[in-house]
Amino acid sequence: MNSKTMFYIVKRLLLALVTVFVVVTVTFWAMQAIPGGPFNTEKAIDPSVVEQLNKLYGLDKPLFIQYLRYLGNSFIWNFGVSLKTKNTLIIEMIGDNLPYSLATGLCAATIAIVFGIVLGSCAALKHNKIADRIIMVGSTASVAMPSFVIASLLIWIFADGLGVIQIGDESWVAYILPIVTISLSPMCYITRLTRSATLDVLGSDYIRTARAKGVPRRRVLFKHALRNSVTPVITYAGPMIAYIITGSIVVEQIFNIKGLGRAFVNSINMRDYPQVMGTTVFLTFLMVIMVLLSDILYKIVNPRVDFD
Repeated sequence: MNSKTMFYIVKRLLLALVTVFVVVTVTFWAMQAIPGGPFNTEKAIDPSVVEQLNKLYGLDKPLFIQYLRYLGNSFIWNFGVSLKTKNTLIIEMIGDNLPYSLATGLCAATIAIVFGIVLGSCAALKHNKIADRIIMVGSTASVAMPSFVIASLLIWIFADGLGVIQIGDESWVAYILPIVTISLSPMCYITRLTRSATLDVLGSDYIRTARAKGVPRRRVLFKHALRNSVTPVITYAGPMIAYIITGSIVVEQIFNIKGLGRAFVNSINMRDYPQVMGTTVFLTFLMVIMVLLSDILYKIVNPRVDFD
């Protein structure tokens, strides 16, 4: 790794710290702007009890003092304790839900990348033929279709109709439909990216030269064309994987499965401000890291790219 690459990585890490700082700041003050408080309920609470709770959780301090304290703690992964779940650290709640979103997200991301590249390459090789048109129509329709519609259709077919999957079940079978739902839209987007990039590469001069020299078609596709056409997918894959791993909020709610997205929605409904802010900061950090890794991988796959 040369000095230029190291400088780029250090610069991106510093930018990541700035990004986290901005997210922490915006999230904290946005939470304060929400009407009501974390201890508001349908039943009236004695003001003295609310005062004791605010003192217990440090909410009686001036807002700027609370902000400075939370800002410093966020950079050492100390997001405080839950206001609704007694004696439970926010980082522990994130750790409890992360494995479910991680397993679901990695499976969905793998399906999206593998099938997206394969379908995109097939569409490019069969350009303007029946296979190409079928793949493009299907991918366009799937990208345009919201995830909750896809989820509802899958539930109607496989749960209500065929009865082969039980929604809300704790077994691994219950995660099949969520994985398919989460992976479908990015898979179709990758299909379109790969097709477009492959068509551009197949029409380039060095591919024509390789074919003129008698290089086998399979070698031209996998060694020359695919290696260069997959670079746009790598750029897209970083943020995509981060988004998928953190879990789709709508999908986790519809299928009633455990994960970060569902926990995030529950924390909003319960006005658990520390969990809302902690989850937001964690997801931001994960997104920034995945984008950085995708840029580095882009350089590895295509060494001609310079880090500027």
